[in-house]
Amino acid sequence: MKIKDHESEKENFDAMPSPTGAKMLGVIECLAAHPEGRSAPEMVKELGLTTNLTYRLLKTLAERDWIQKREDGNGFVLTNKILNLAGPTVEEQSLSLIANTPLRRLRDEIKETVQLLIPVEGKMCVLEQFRGVHALQVSGRIGMRVPMYSCAPGKAVLAAWGEETLKDWFLTKGRALKSYTPQTLSRKTDLKNDLEKIRVLGYALDLGEGIEGINCVAVVIRDRFQQPVGAITTMGPVSRVNEENMEALAFRLTEARDEIEAKLQG
Repeated sequence: MKIKDHESEKENFDAMPSPTGAKMLGVIECLAAHPEGRSAPEMVKELGLTTNLTYRLLKTLAERDWIQKREDGNGFVLTNKILNLAGPTVEEQSLSLIANTPLRRLRDEIKETVQLLIPVEGKMCVLEQFRGVHALQVSGRIGMRVPMYSCAPGKAVLAAWGEETLKDWFLTKGRALKSYTPQTLSRKTDLKNDLEKIRVLGYALDLGEGIEGINCVAVVIRDRFQQPVGAITTMGPVSRVNEENMEALAFRLTEARDEIEAKLQG
């Protein structure tokens, strides 16, 4: 079902085998198309539904944990429930559910945003996130995808891949190492040298490579066969995440990662 722009012809939900089900999916797809969120009046206008039905659908989706109110209270956004249901799983275990408690505890301890990411189609996808508690803090959104080579969790996974997998990643048609900031490792030689350092250190750093002024630390997560399945990371402005505390943050990330791996590999 394709969500049409509100200026064009509305979706004919009533022509569907289950009109109510189609309208429910229409709300979900509308929010998926607008990750910044949509208010009920905006969805009424965009989908062509009645105000009463729209509010009932939103209330049902919220009670089933498919959507939640935006932090500013203006509108709704999707939760990560669909990601939890669809995967990934490691030997029938939900990686997101296993990581939930260790990541929440980590965020409470270090006060910075922490994320769980997985590799998807050559990029890193945010599967879970716990926002930092500082007035000024850095965060993304669930489902967001970022280039592997310009973020710490992506480089942690790249460094853990075998030579053949890494070679295939570099050879993928259209694989261009774009510079997002002056610090981005956009030359293949520089990136490969950094991956060697990551293998020695045991953790990856992003020193303003994706967004200038934002630093990240990450460690890879492996399954029982020692294959990388994702990474966990913390991020913050350079004033708080810097050379003075990066090693300590890496140690805390490693502790949380070890707890996650113990459940995956147990």
